[in-house]
Amino acid sequence: MLKVKMSKSEVLENSIKSWNPGKTRQWQEDGIDFVMGERRGYYVFDMHGKELMNLHLNGGTFNLGHRNPEIIETLKDAMDEFDIGNHHFPSIGRAMLAESLDRSTPKSVRYSIFAAGGSEAIDAAIKCARYATKRKKVVSIQNGYHGHSGLAVSLGHVRYSGPFLSQGEPGLFIQVPFNDLDSMEKALSYEDVACVVIETVPATYGFPMPEEGYLMGVKQLCEKYGSLYVADEVQTGLMRSGKLWGIEHYDVEPDILVTAKGLSGGIYPIAATVVSEKAGGWMNEDGLAHISTFGGAELGCIVATKVLEISQRPEVVKNVEYVSRYLRTGLEQIKQRYPDYFVGIRQLGVIMGLEFREKDAAKDVMRHLYNNGVWAIYSMLDTKVLQFKPGLLLDKAYCDELLERCEKSIKEASQQPAFIN
Repeated sequence: MLKVKMSKSEVLENSIKSWNPGKTRQWQEDGIDFVMGERRGYYVFDMHGKELMNLHLNGGTFNLGHRNPEIIETLKDAMDEFDIGNHHFPSIGRAMLAESLDRSTPKSVRYSIFAAGGSEAIDAAIKCARYATKRKKVVSIQNGYHGHSGLAVSLGHVRYSGPFLSQGEPGLFIQVPFNDLDSMEKALSYEDVACVVIETVPATYGFPMPEEGYLMGVKQLCEKYGSLYVADEVQTGLMRSGKLWGIEHYDVEPDILVTAKGLSGGIYPIAATVVSEKAGGWMNEDGLAHISTFGGAELGCIVATKVLEISQRPEVVKNVEYVSRYLRTGLEQIKQRYPDYFVGIRQLGVIMGLEFREKDAAKDVMRHLYNNGVWAIYSMLDTKVLQFKPGLLLDKAYCDELLERCEKSIKEASQQPAFIN
């Protein structure tokens, strides 16, 4: 067993010195003095033993919990025979996962292109859309986020693209307001847009919910003007919404679907861009036009296949429905007791955002939650919204404890002098 002798203070010192000084200092300033040690199920522990209920899950990476025993066993068994593999050749792992994705995604998509992470998978989606349409422009949502890599970062908020001068060429990356079909049609009407990339429920923006008919309206506009629809399901997929893919709630058949994070089981990094025959047509012309050494690593494929199987089990689907209802009922009761402070709940299954009245209030709630043993982070682009992301396999006892800690934290935050005044 790996034993590293390093104190918490040494970890923090080395992180400032050699890893990421700004991020390390920011959490310290926010009152989050945490260095992850043990982790199991839906709990994580500081090196000094502080327990946190994990309501962040790294955007759904730990949908099935930390170190899920079935996932661990699957990986161990796979390591007796496989490694990363060679991305040039067909393989058992890639064939299994691709077939499983073909079977479990909308009928409009077929081929799987594997990547090591969501950003790379979004890049592949844009490349495929450009190939299929012979257009370069891409439309995304204002205040969105789709990753940090070359093309993906240009789709998101300037906070992420600006420091690296990665906003993209003027006019090539267009951003429009969410839930605004008129703006979307204006952007698409010139018939020069390759694709629209939309996170089904924009997480970093604070989980605003699509208005009735909006996503279907976007899809119809794409069809009208010859653009492809890319569903970013990195955070909304894999049963978090109560369906395997969030887009299923809106009856939209995308041209391209992107999944990542939870596909890894929290154990082995892997992502997939699942594309229509049109968007993947380049593979019949030149299958080597896009390659990724670690995309579709055979160990990752075997893990991801197990993740898909677990996520679709009837008992898991039923549990997600239960947890969604149970937590919503408890949160509504808390909201009724603090109506001047806790003002809204945005929800699709266990995709949840808790809305507070004032800007930065979610930061205050986050600090109190942390002190009371819960890890949930505020939305980076809307600091009055707390990202609240329960796992798929929670039980009633966990939910009860969570609601108790949440009410205590919200009460404490609402009684701060800054809010009272």
